Amino acid sequence: MHLNYGRTFLIGLGFFGISLVWAVYNLYVPIFLADRFGLAPGLIGFIMTLDNVAALFIQPMIGVWSDRTRSRLGRRMPYVLVGAPIAALCFCLVPFAQALPLFMAAIIGMLLAMALFRTPVVALMPDVTPSPLRSQANGVINLMGGLGGLIAFFISGPLYKRNPALPFIAGSALMLLASGLLLLFVRERQGAGAGPAPASIQDAKSDSPFKDFNALFTDADKSALAILLAIFFWFVGYSALDAFFTLYAKNHLGIPESESPIQLGLLSVVFILFAIPAGLIGARVGRRITISIGLILFAACLFVIFLVPAETLARVLLPIGFGDVRVLSLLLMICGAAWALININSLPMVVDLTDDAKVGTYTGLYYLFSTLAAIAGPTLNGVAVQLAGGNYNVILLLAPINLLIALGFMSLVKRGEARQVEK
Repeated sequence: MHLNYGRTFLIGLGFFGISLVWAVYNLYVPIFLADRFGLAPGLIGFIMTLDNVAALFIQPMIGVWSDRTRSRLGRRMPYVLVGAPIAALCFCLVPFAQALPLFMAAIIGMLLAMALFRTPVVALMPDVTPSPLRSQANGVINLMGGLGGLIAFFISGPLYKRNPALPFIAGSALMLLASGLLLLFVRERQGAGAGPAPASIQDAKSDSPFKDFNALFTDADKSALAILLAIFFWFVGYSALDAFFTLYAKNHLGIPESESPIQLGLLSVVFILFAIPAGLIGARVGRRITISIGLILFAACLFVIFLVPAETLARVLLPIGFGDVRVLSLLLMICGAAWALININSLPMVVDLTDDAKVGTYTGLYYLFSTLAAIAGPTLNGVAVQLAGGNYNVILLLAPINLLIALGFMSLVKRGEARQVEK
């Protein structure tokens, strides 16, 4: 049994487009809110969390609905067909809105449309990929998503200098192109969309959308609850780096804020390069063991960063033109490989806790817990910094603690490995 890499890369185009648009959104929407409309930082921060709020309430429901959808296009494609064009149109309108109400209308329209089709796009991979190959396939999907983010980082700056609207126009066009290729060339598995629904799906139509959420707490086997709680805690740990790294680098290490993205970018580059190998490792030695190794390695590296003196971490080892490789950089690159071991194997493990009729539902649960972490993590870590008297180094202690809590929950997971399929 071999992975169809061509089809998997085509499926990855959907995640590529989503990641590219989110990167542009996070880079430039705060600038518009501050410079064009003069909003206070607190209000800007609130607006920038609306995507997580939308995801929290919409994506799990969309996952359930897409499982029940029956159409000639399949279960997932109708959501891409509707959501991607609306999201692209609203995103394209963002830089042209000169009045705040119109600007917010464009943002909210984009957020709702993106929430409409993100879960179905991600659920498409396990729909068309046999269980033993899902870790490898998720490596390809994350590679494509990482490339979308990197392209946004590299091309959006020059485009923005020429005209602030160009990154949004280019992002919309590339997302439409990627979604169009996905719709044209990827066919959902035979029987996944047209014709009468299997009995499992027909029976599910009378269920409450929250039945599967309630089952997490009532089922005797707590594997699903354990891995979802592990996902929550490791994303809380990761959010410490994601949200506060620039402030940590500036205030604790004395690294200029202009160079901080380069340091964290090295982590992302290694994550992208290690995405496919991480999937192969997960398939070879098992997903739970691979994730556990990643959690231990990630926690150990962050704890070393916490212990090493600031002047040692900031020491320049190699100038690379647009920045410097420092002692910190080497540790962050190891973190990137560890994060790949964790992240690449987690979604396949979650969807293999259930049968194929509920892949969308469990994909939605995955995003529910990761989104809760994205909302709670920055707040919890920010409060910790305040309690520590503004010492940003404390986040490098809290992050490994959260990762080790996640490791504890992973020890309770008994299911979710690749299932054997009939040849």
